[in-house]
Amino acid sequence: MAQSKGTVVLAYSGGLDTSCILVWLKEQGYDVVAYLANIGQKEDFEAARKKALALGAKKVYIEDVGREFVEQFIWPAVQANALYEDRYLLGTALARPCIARGLVGIAQRERAQYVAHGATGKGNDQVRFELSCYALCPKIKVVAPWRLPEFYQRFPGRRELMDYAKKHGIPVPVTPQKPWSMDENLMHISYEAGILENPKVIDHGRHGAGSISCVRSLIGNFTAGPAVCVPVKVTNTGDGTTRSSALELFVYLNDIAGKHGVGRIDIVENRFVGMKSRGIYETPAGTILYHAHLDIEAFTMDREVRKIKQGLSLKFSELVYNGFWHSPECEFLRECIGRSQEPVVGTVLLSIFKGHVYVLGRESPRSLYNEELVSMDVQGDYEPADATGFININSLRLKEYHRLQSKVTVKQDE
Repeated sequence: MAQSKGTVVLAYSGGLDTSCILVWLKEQGYDVVAYLANIGQKEDFEAARKKALALGAKKVYIEDVGREFVEQFIWPAVQANALYEDRYLLGTALARPCIARGLVGIAQRERAQYVAHGATGKGNDQVRFELSCYALCPKIKVVAPWRLPEFYQRFPGRRELMDYAKKHGIPVPVTPQKPWSMDENLMHISYEAGILENPKVIDHGRHGAGSISCVRSLIGNFTAGPAVCVPVKVTNTGDGTTRSSALELFVYLNDIAGKHGVGRIDIVENRFVGMKSRGIYETPAGTILYHAHLDIEAFTMDREVRKIKQGLSLKFSELVYNGFWHSPECEFLRECIGRSQEPVVGTVLLSIFKGHVYVLGRESPRSLYNEELVSMDVQGDYEPADATGFININSLRLKEYHRLQSKVTVKQDE
């Protein structure tokens, strides 16, 4: 056994990789404290605790951070209408800074100099974990085994890792490993790697419940407090079920929307490190809330403010995906986006049907929609003749541009 190097807090999942990493870290001379964040994944946490202790962990911390994840990470993303590359609702990217915060907190409690994770050297998660850790605790040192030659040369493939597990008594699945990698939290489930690395392999929908041919109507309420707008209640108009707390509301939407196949996408995305990757994501509640919030925002927000906010949302999504949640620029954006949400109050009626979300109607005390003003049957406080001057002024630039183009064309033809 190597000479003691001190204490390392490992972001532990209970799976093959981090279980092997736990034992390997002990071989290198570290005292290992395992940290497992409960962010809504379906996991036998007590079994994971016993397994980590049996593998030699000095301590095991299991924290339920589901409520914090929804309120402090998912809600700001809903406010931002955050989408990476127009489709990805950032489920994994939002979870990593939440986990990293807990990881650093335990390291500080244990007076550990090191934290460790099982993220690979090709993916985004290594960046997300480490940028968050360094931001929250600048003096922390990160051990990333999958980037250390002494680790990845020893374990070039899954077979070598399985052999190591058997040699050291690390429990491994009896059945063959699923031909993909899966990550689960309250926000979403993602599938990537393995057979999915071939972008032609078809996802047949075996992961979730799939679409169901019936309609569910939901009413979602948003309310504004000091510079904040978040979902506060969901009501199922079919059976009258109501959920109000952040966590219960989100779990409920995940359940009913998941049964109806809502929020499944198959995409090729651009990783921060520079390569393209293929992923399949299931984000039921996040998809419903995205559509509901987008609709009530358009109903209540000034047009020019919304244009600026859309640009901020694009930048916010990129920062979150790339791991900069705890950066000064991302903190600034969250403040700006939060400020924009003060008028975003109201109720949205939606239905979910065969994997789709349909907005049926909305109402708000802060609505900027003036039915009398927009009506084709009532003139209202609007003078149609004014539109002539409006059109003339806006056409001036076009007339001048094409007048010049005509001159250039004639000169070229001479």
